Amino acid sequence: MSLGPYASFIATSYLLVAAVVLILIAWIATDYRRQTMRLRELDAAGVIRRSGRSAAEIR
Repeated sequence: MSLGPYASFIATSYLLVAAVVLILIAWIATDYRRQTMRLRELDAAGVIRRSGRSAAEIR
């Protein structure tokens, strides 16, 4: 398979896209762990969600 005179541009583009996708995956995984840890801390502290209660309990 010959890519012609644009082979270096095409290869560089694919490598950059792969790097960006991998960085985004790592960022999402790190943020997920951080958010779940924060939710566990809030749950341990006794904080409850207002959306988890019925309308009668809010009043």
